[in-house]
Amino acid sequence: MDEFLTLLTRAHKLLAAASDDVMSRHGVRIGQNLILEVLWDTDGLTPGEVAARARLPITTPTIVNTATRMEAAGLLTRRRDPNDGRLVRLYLTDRARAAQRPIQEARRDLSEHATATLTDEERHHLHTALTKIIQQLAQ
Repeated sequence: MDEFLTLLTRAHKLLAAASDDVMSRHGVRIGQNLILEVLWDTDGLTPGEVAARARLPITTPTIVNTATRMEAAGLLTRRRDPNDGRLVRLYLTDRARAAQRPIQEARRDLSEHATATLTDEERHHLHTALTKIIQQLAQ
C-alpha cells in the first residue's frame, strides 16, 4: 500500500506543477483557479458563497486571503454589497474573464495528455476509484 501513496503523491505533484504552469501563462496561480471557476459561473458572490460553491473544500478565510492576492494581480475587484454594507462581493475583471476560455482549454488538454495512454475503460475505473477514495477519506 505504501507504493500506492507514493504513486498518488507523485501523480498529484506532477499534475499540480503542470496545471500551475498552464495557468501562470494567464496570470493565474494554482488555487486561484478554484475561485475563478466559481465566479465564472456566478460573478459577484461573497467569499463565504464562493467557499460553499468551490469544488474542493476551501475555508472563507482562505478565499479572503487569496482574493487579496488576486485583486493585486488584477483578476478581481471587491465591492461592498449595496444592500448590506457588512458584506463584500467579489467581481471578475476583464482580465479574469478573458482568461476563462484559454485556462479551461489548457486544463482540458492537460487532462487529456495525462490520461492519453489509458483506455476509455481505464479512465472510467480511475474516475470511479478516485471518487471512492475521496468519499472514504472525507468521512
